[in-house]
Amino acid sequence: MRALRFSTSQNRQHQNPVKTPLTGVPSSQVCSYAGSMKAAQLLVKCLENEGVTHIFGVPGEENLDFLEALAESSIRFVLVRHEQAGGLMAATQGRLTGRAGVCFSTLGPGATNLMTAAAYAQLGAMPLLMITGQKPIRSSKQGAFQILDVVNMMEPVTHSAKCIQDASWVPALAHNAFAQAMQPRPGATHLELPEDIATEETEARPFAPFEVAASAPTDAALDTVCQRLQQAKSPLIMIGAGANRKPICKSLPALIDALQLPFFTSQMGKGVVDERHPLCLGTAALSSEEIAHDALKHADLILNIGHDVIEKPPFRMENTDVIHIHHEVPTFDPLYFPQYTLCGDIALSLQALTQRAEGLSFDTTVFTPYLQTYQERLQQILSGAPMSSASQDHVPLLEMIQALRQQMPPAGIVALDNGMYKLWFARYYPAFEPNTLLLDNALASMGAGLPSAIGAKITCPEVPVVAVCGDGGFLMNSQSLETAVREQLDLVVLVLNDGTLGMIRWKQDNEHKPDFGLRYGNPDFCLLAQSYGAVGHTIRTAQDLVSHLQQAQTQGGVHVFDVHIDYAQNPDVF
Repeated sequence: MRALRFSTSQNRQHQNPVKTPLTGVPSSQVCSYAGSMKAAQLLVKCLENEGVTHIFGVPGEENLDFLEALAESSIRFVLVRHEQAGGLMAATQGRLTGRAGVCFSTLGPGATNLMTAAAYAQLGAMPLLMITGQKPIRSSKQGAFQILDVVNMMEPVTHSAKCIQDASWVPALAHNAFAQAMQPRPGATHLELPEDIATEETEARPFAPFEVAASAPTDAALDTVCQRLQQAKSPLIMIGAGANRKPICKSLPALIDALQLPFFTSQMGKGVVDERHPLCLGTAALSSEEIAHDALKHADLILNIGHDVIEKPPFRMENTDVIHIHHEVPTFDPLYFPQYTLCGDIALSLQALTQRAEGLSFDTTVFTPYLQTYQERLQQILSGAPMSSASQDHVPLLEMIQALRQQMPPAGIVALDNGMYKLWFARYYPAFEPNTLLLDNALASMGAGLPSAIGAKITCPEVPVVAVCGDGGFLMNSQSLETAVREQLDLVVLVLNDGTLGMIRWKQDNEHKPDFGLRYGNPDFCLLAQSYGAVGHTIRTAQDLVSHLQQAQTQGGVHVFDVHIDYAQNPDVF
């Protein structure tokens, strides 16, 4: 089957064409303008100086000076239909680029609508800067209307939340916001720009762009880890979300090949190393009977690379020692208490470990049956061989995942919302490159799938992007279809239609509770798509899915697939 090569919207005529950012321009050139400017203008200059290319948001009257400055800048403004969606798009851009994505809103309800996006970025370690407006702080004629203490509200879900109380503070606070968002464990930051401060004149200038300095692990820590590795008989490598960065994705395969150790991933670590690798054991998903979980019973040491305790534990620490390899020291809790730590830049740690471990050999024959089982499953997925019983009017999840994997190129991005299907994708959708399965196993918020896909497509316009959403999650941000159509994106959205909150319904049934409170009616998703200017398709078989994916590839534009799914296999699989 042909892999998708969706036509790119870059070949179309935008009303507001993408402008070239100031990335790489020396600060002396960026800051060479003379005279004073408004704080709002200066903040936009600071964003340009940090390499910001897009800002997602919903303006209010308190942001009009900031909006005016954006109109004159190199930054492309993407008007969204809900602040939460804009924050999710910006967080996804941060996830894919490693630079802080940026979104903005007005005060009050605009700011509260960003809270879910803030938590999404903070828990998921995605660099994000949120900018909110506020009433004048020097003198206001509107009393307490719409005023909330947004800075204190944001503090628990960000690395940093600050109010700009003087125009001259802008360069320092903007630089700090990027530095905090892009620290070794990235996350969300917040700046509040009051309406009167936005108009204040200042002669301050942007700081040079923030860059993260890599720190090497200590020789003593390397000696300790290598000594323990030498004592191991059958170690395994576990890859977590923190390893999903470009330098690590180059150095990690070298370590695996040098040591010839089998590896498995957490759900958010999928794709760091190509899952077609002969030493791959798959993903630690929900079931204790998964291939990786069974293999773990035979390991006497785990090299845990980039694990974040925010994810559900990918293994139980019982009789196995763990070496924690990460940018920072581990967070110890009752479920995760590694005995050894290699702290520093992960890529540098892996390079040093590869050099020192040269010549080591291990007995990994105990893992051979599990490697064979995983490879057999992988070949079945990639070959197109039937994996489930056919259905006349519903698409079995296995067939849908299999068809999508065959149609997507290695670099194609699938952005998942949150629901039962996420577990199916974690197990049965092999990822070939980093960040090609955007799976959220941190906040796990419904409604994130479509905005995340839009953020991915805007960030990577040449790459095919498919959103996979449950019907419940899709309708939480379905208005973002208008944003995708207006931005002339080439995007496919799969809406998995079963008329219920599938994961909760599954758990309700497993616990023998009455079927209550989880079923709802849905609109006609094809008509809904058409009302936004998108194309709608009804999908009832896996072959329907393949043919309509190919049609979307040829036509371009936004396509919404109403996929009637069948969760009947849940009890057999999980």
